[in-house]
Amino acid sequence: MKLEILQVPGCPNVGLLERRIAEAVAGEQIDVAITHRVLNDQAAATEARMTGSPTLLVDGEDPLTEPGSVAGVSCRLYPVEAAASTDGAPSVAALRAALNLAARNASIEVPAGGPADCCVPAAGDISCAEQASRRPCRQAPLRPNSVRVYS
Repeated sequence: MKLEILQVPGCPNVGLLERRIAEAVAGEQIDVAITHRVLNDQAAATEARMTGSPTLLVDGEDPLTEPGSVAGVSCRLYPVEAAASTDGAPSVAALRAALNLAARNASIEVPAGGPADCCVPAAGDISCAEQASRRPCRQAPLRPNSVRVYS
C-alpha cells in the first residue's frame, strides 16, 4: 500500500499523523510505504489535490476528504469522533477505516499537544484568535472547523 503525505514546509502535525499511521497498521500483515511531498504554493497544492497539511493519499486518493474541500496551503483539521472538536491528524480509527483495516476493540490515540502541534488546541478550549496569537496560523475562510491557513 502506497501512502503519501502532502504537507507544507515544517508542518507540525506530520509527526502526529505518522505516529497514528504506525498505530493503525501495527499488527497488520500489510506492506506500507510512506513518502512525503512538501508543497509550498497554491498552484502545487491545487495540482496535488492537497486540502490542507497534512493530507494523506492512499494509493493516490484522499479517503479522508470531505465534500466541498478546497485545495490549499493551509493546516488541515480532522474531526474528532467522540467530541465536537478537531485535531491536526485523523484518529487511529479513521485511519484504519481509510486503509480498509478491520476495526479493533481498543485503540490508544496518540494525543495532540505539546510544542510541536500547531493550530489545534488539544482540548478544543482555546479560541482560534487566541491560538493564532500564540502560533503561526489563522483560521481560513474556506470551511469552518476544517482548515486553517498556515502562514
